[in-house]
Amino acid sequence: MTALKVTDLSKTFVVGGGLLRKPGAVRAVRPMSFEVATGETLGIVGESGCGKSTLARMLVGLNAPTTGQIEIAGKPLDNADPAAFGKLIQYVFQDPVSSLNPRKSIRQIMEAPLKWLHRMDRAARTARIAEIFASVNLREEFLDRYPHEFSGGQAQRIGVARALAAAPRIMVLDEPVSALDVSVQAQVLNLLADLRGQFDLTYLFISHDLAVVEAVSDRIMVLYFGAVVEIGPAREVFKTPRHPYTKLLADSAPVVGRPLTAPEQKDSELPDPLNPPPGCAFAGRCPRATDICVKVEPDLRPLGEHQLAACHHPLD
Repeated sequence: MTALKVTDLSKTFVVGGGLLRKPGAVRAVRPMSFEVATGETLGIVGESGCGKSTLARMLVGLNAPTTGQIEIAGKPLDNADPAAFGKLIQYVFQDPVSSLNPRKSIRQIMEAPLKWLHRMDRAARTARIAEIFASVNLREEFLDRYPHEFSGGQAQRIGVARALAAAPRIMVLDEPVSALDVSVQAQVLNLLADLRGQFDLTYLFISHDLAVVEAVSDRIMVLYFGAVVEIGPAREVFKTPRHPYTKLLADSAPVVGRPLTAPEQKDSELPDPLNPPPGCAFAGRCPRATDICVKVEPDLRPLGEHQLAACHHPLD
């Protein structure tokens, strides 16, 4: 069963402009379509500026898409009631401490979705919060404290608990462990794996840490310059990448015991978003680029049994 379906979703921001200048346009997310099955974890990877967080914010309703449609369990969310929207999909933010209101106690933070989304009375809210706190391994005495009193790992578990309070079907995890120590990362990742089974959740896991994404994801979607360049099963995408950019990411990731070496590429800079190049956006950095690459934008097409890639000269 399909939990999330995205069709031709894109986002363009208008920037600059003034009395003597025309405004420019940045296509932060180019039209993309994909599906996520119920209970699946889709990892989303790419460099900073590739559109990961913009995509996430559109999925949870924080940014309105320029084009396209989002469906959850077959229902379009174009004109959905915000309360109904919040019951279906929730966001776990990258910075665990700053995502919590410093002026409110943890109890007040936890009560908000229960009060405004589910209209629970006080007794029901108390029981539900106790249940959620137990599931994320937090003590109830924490409820009367404030966000600044917690470590990063504890604050992130509180953020996860707040998202769970809405009883969503889908959770969008935007770099949920990037601000945490390595030992704490493992605790949070194990917790997320347990919660997925316990609450029958579907995850979209956004990260720049390829090792983390490979460990937690069923499939991986690779973004570059706002577009999907490769998608497929997690192990296959990094074991046998079909797009040169995916290979660049894998080769650039640090590995214990392996010296760091600069991967082969023409240029290390992203294209200018205000003046995007024709053809393939990765052509300026790709060692396999030819004339067709700088003239014709490649389509995302099947390569092999399970992978898709947008490349004129895919890797074998």
